[in-house]
Amino acid sequence: MEYWKSYRTLKFAREIVQGTPESGFERLHSYLYMIIRENPSTVARLQIDENGKFMYVFLAFGASVNGFPFMRKVVVVDAFVVVDTENDDSWHWFFTQLKLLIPDDEGLAIISDRHNSIGKAITNVYPLASRGICTYHLYKNILGHYKGKDAFRLVKKAARCFRMSDFTQIFEEIEAINPALHGYLQRADVRLWTRVHFPGERYNLMTTNIAESMNRALSNARGLNIVRILESIRVMMTRRFAERREDARSQRTTLTRGVEKLLHGRVTAARDLAVQRIDDHHTEVKYGFSGESLHVVNLVERKCTCRRFELEKLPCVHAIAAAEYMNVSRISLCSLYYTSNYLVSAYSESVMPVDSAQPVPELVANQRCLPPTVRQPPGRPKKNRMKSALEVALSNKRPRKEHTCSRCRQSGHNAKTCPM
Repeated sequence: MEYWKSYRTLKFAREIVQGTPESGFERLHSYLYMIIRENPSTVARLQIDENGKFMYVFLAFGASVNGFPFMRKVVVVDAFVVVDTENDDSWHWFFTQLKLLIPDDEGLAIISDRHNSIGKAITNVYPLASRGICTYHLYKNILGHYKGKDAFRLVKKAARCFRMSDFTQIFEEIEAINPALHGYLQRADVRLWTRVHFPGERYNLMTTNIAESMNRALSNARGLNIVRILESIRVMMTRRFAERREDARSQRTTLTRGVEKLLHGRVTAARDLAVQRIDDHHTEVKYGFSGESLHVVNLVERKCTCRRFELEKLPCVHAIAAAEYMNVSRISLCSLYYTSNYLVSAYSESVMPVDSAQPVPELVANQRCLPPTVRQPPGRPKKNRMKSALEVALSNKRPRKEHTCSRCRQSGHNAKTCPM
């Protein structure tokens, strides 16, 4: 059998089992109605053109809508919208729908890639929010156009700096090593990719990995019709909410498990620091009683001159040392977003499946949604995503050679400590 005959046979068989793309658009109105009926507070928007053809669809489950107030006010954009192509109109429409759920606010941060249409839409629809770009995408562009491991390492350090003085020093080093790269980073706007210049609160979210992981989880559903794609999203969300709800309820600590582990390491490091009271609110923290001053901590305003306390909303090692000295609970210095109660509230609701046994009103079932006009390019459709230069470099990276003893050829020790 020829290759193309096999391919057409496989495509025909899949359409028998999974339905054609056209059948998905015919059922779209009914599916969205059933989803909203089983999941109160769910928001679904379907946009069709003057000819009744599909343009855009937006879906936000009620469990996510009601859980978002208990999460940090950071929106990572890279998923959950089905459009014809990424352009100004489609992204403007997406953010307009999102604004109905998440109002524009100075305390809101939106993280995305450097797509021009996304930047325009955020500026127009969310003028008060702060926009940041994914540092991972920035690193990919740098690896593809600029050489030098030392400069690349400095870029990563500059992006994560907490203090302006540290950033300035590193940025000057980049300029000395690679002036062209320095110019590129300036044109990329330091307010978008650095933590220290970011005008809002992005906490520790420097990349769009959280959205990329969901894209990866849904990669197998891309070839399905529109209703099956949305149902795949629903199944994934149902499973994730159930798993995370159970995990959140199992945590017996005031703070979440990950934050407790992080602070435990900082408590150990804080024992090497000495604290000197300055006034009622300020304390000086340094290494040893004879060491130089490191930082000044203000527990009332939850600030430290290292700026980690202020930007992460978690006590830094200096703040923990000051809190121990002042007999203040370090848990009280953490943002409520890091508490187990907030985590339980965020996943308290469930994403319910549709009940196909319940009838759909004729007014909804008879609404038309025709397939969009698309041009099928020649050849077999591509399903695999093109890897970036950074991903290729990481996949080709040789694993570190494990050291073995020259005497017995076993790992875990050397010839000097060999038991033989």
